[in-house]
Amino acid sequence: MRLNYRIVNVFTNEGGTLTGNPLCVFDDARGLSDEQMQALALQFNLSETTFIFPSDKAHARVRIFAPSYEMQFAGHPTLGTAYVVDAMRQLGGNVRLELNVGVIPVTAQGGQWELRANAAKSRAPAASREQLAQALALDADDIGAQPLWVNTGSEQLIVPLTSADAVRRASVSYEALLKVTGDGPHPQAYVFAETGAGTLLSRFFFSKTGSTIEDPATGSATANLGGWYVATQAPLPLVKVISQGEQVGRPSTLRLRIDADRNIFVAGAVIALGEGSLQL
Repeated sequence: MRLNYRIVNVFTNEGGTLTGNPLCVFDDARGLSDEQMQALALQFNLSETTFIFPSDKAHARVRIFAPSYEMQFAGHPTLGTAYVVDAMRQLGGNVRLELNVGVIPVTAQGGQWELRANAAKSRAPAASREQLAQALALDADDIGAQPLWVNTGSEQLIVPLTSADAVRRASVSYEALLKVTGDGPHPQAYVFAETGAGTLLSRFFFSKTGSTIEDPATGSATANLGGWYVATQAPLPLVKVISQGEQVGRPSTLRLRIDADRNIFVAGAVIALGEGSLQL
């Protein structure tokens, strides 16, 4: 079986080719088993790898795999795969993808690819503010407003911090994160702080094969941040420009938009980096 794949970078920063979050997209995954898709995701060892199938509900059926498990939803794979589907089928920047969480619409305008997330659900974490601060190697007063588990397709722990300095000081180990996220699906945490009028600095820590790593750009967590704003009754409509990836050498820019009806949108630029094929 010969398989074609493409590499794209999503949420790139100021047009930088080697910025943002890399994604591998297999443009025709028919005939692959779940085990083969999981093995291919581990082979490429990126945050996520996606696999395109035919769909009778949307322009394509897409499955998303991290190196060690399948994901129900993720932001940068959705935008990057929409970019590839649009290039393959010449859809004019209006793409509908069938994911495990349903059909997600993606549109392109002015070089930005934007998805509309599912409605958010939220709940309070079991861990106290002090326990969360300890797990993040921070002081309790570094924790800002109410942390929440938020789910717009992939549930994640959203932790507001009081300053950009606190975001930069945050440090986690797998064991510490595991201890405070036992009431969630995976050991993971998204931290953020305001850096100006309409701008934020963020970091996302997640588990990978028994360890914790940092993601350069996380669209699903940005959507969940939108859910956090909705849950905490922030004034709407709202627009935020988010910087992520600073500490891992992959500067990324993500855009969050929430309209007056509480619809959550996540946007960013996508750059095609290369393509190839492999033989199974």
